[in-house]
Amino acid sequence: MMQIEQRILLVGTPSESANRLSNVLEFIGEQVELVAADVAEKLTPEKRYRALILLTETLAEFEIQLLVTRLPWQPILSMGTLEVSSSNLLGQLESPLNYHQVTELLHYCQVFGQVKRPQVPTSANQTKLFRSLVGRSDGIAHVRHLIGQVASSDATVLVLGPSGTGKEVVARNIHYMSERRDGPFIPVNCGAIPPELLESELFGHEKGSFTGAISSRKGRFELAEGGTLFLDEIGDMPLQMQVKLLRVLQERVFERVGGNKPIQADVRVVAATHRNLEAMIEEGDFREDLFYRLNVFPIEMPPLCERQEDIPLLLQELVSRVFNEGKGRVRFTQRAIDSLKEHAWSGNVRELSNLVERLTILYPGGLVDVNDLPIKYRHIDVPEYSVEVSEELQERDALASIFSDDEPVEIPETRFPSELPPEGVNLKDLLAELEIDMIRQALDQQDNVVARAAEMLGIRRTTLVEKMRKYGMTKE
Repeated sequence: MMQIEQRILLVGTPSESANRLSNVLEFIGEQVELVAADVAEKLTPEKRYRALILLTETLAEFEIQLLVTRLPWQPILSMGTLEVSSSNLLGQLESPLNYHQVTELLHYCQVFGQVKRPQVPTSANQTKLFRSLVGRSDGIAHVRHLIGQVASSDATVLVLGPSGTGKEVVARNIHYMSERRDGPFIPVNCGAIPPELLESELFGHEKGSFTGAISSRKGRFELAEGGTLFLDEIGDMPLQMQVKLLRVLQERVFERVGGNKPIQADVRVVAATHRNLEAMIEEGDFREDLFYRLNVFPIEMPPLCERQEDIPLLLQELVSRVFNEGKGRVRFTQRAIDSLKEHAWSGNVRELSNLVERLTILYPGGLVDVNDLPIKYRHIDVPEYSVEVSEELQERDALASIFSDDEPVEIPETRFPSELPPEGVNLKDLLAELEIDMIRQALDQQDNVVARAAEMLGIRRTTLVEKMRKYGMTKE
């Protein structure tokens, strides 16, 4: 896992200016170390420093160029003039040094370090869990960064974001990257438990404490001892329970329902909600003191519509997951992926996951193109590849559809004879007239939207377009 050292490295050889700079930095509270250029060259992305300051007067030009190009993830400042230009070279310290100049440039280094997070190998736990947080978008990279920062502490975390974005995945990552990873991870959906049972679920109960309590039972806080308790949909918790939860978070002690023995709670709490808790506070539906107790370290999950560049990677991960569950594998054309990137995704990653599973059932082992997607996911108009079919075969298919066991098509008696007349009929013209009539009705009922009319007729959109072209029909 990447580590950010709080030290500042001065790169060069001992000199009067190096001593002066070191004294100034230490005076404002920084930790400083002087290293040679060959030591700095060996730095790796897994371990970075707050800043590297190149002492240009003691370095050769080739050494400066090598350091700047070899460490693109590392924020670099210079003490002296540089002829080199690079995105990680953030500024120049000028004599005489002053507090405003030094702190401003160090802040630039801090911002650079937060944004430029390198892709580094992850541990087995991270690989297993971060699969649901795949993506290279700034939003999801920021979430991973925050998880890495807070996991090692015991701070209470509040995960915010719309439904389906993966808030529980964030909670599990925090748990498995923390010192509590060997303890239990206990999830509780506060909105799925009836209010009258929630206290017993969280804190447990003693035998006989209420009707039906035939034995003592541990609550979720006790079950999560030494681990992490995940309170999902915390915004749905009743007000009377919010008071009791606040006491536990403040005092780290609780009693079972019907009991009077205090029980210590060695539990890390991670809460999540899709609701706007601050708006609920104004309406009197959520306690302000509990909100500030939970909101120690907020993490906001971005909706999928704000990280569309992650959709190809998410598809790859979801397809692999479905395949590993023994449900088959499906693949997507680039056009299908481009179309999915245009979708609004109101259900977020959960909606995408359900779509992948649905398409795996429909096209096991197949390749999904735009026109294979459900209509609402088709945001690119692509002509469908169609196989040439003889007119004789088309007529045979039309007859088969009319005389199949499916629900019969209602044919107006005034236009189509119920019995074959003695003089016979022109079957080809009769079928064509029937098709035209059905197509017109479907278009009228679906406001001339060809895709919906095709769905109503049980044929593909491209098939309907071809029939309209054959009969010289337009949507008007």
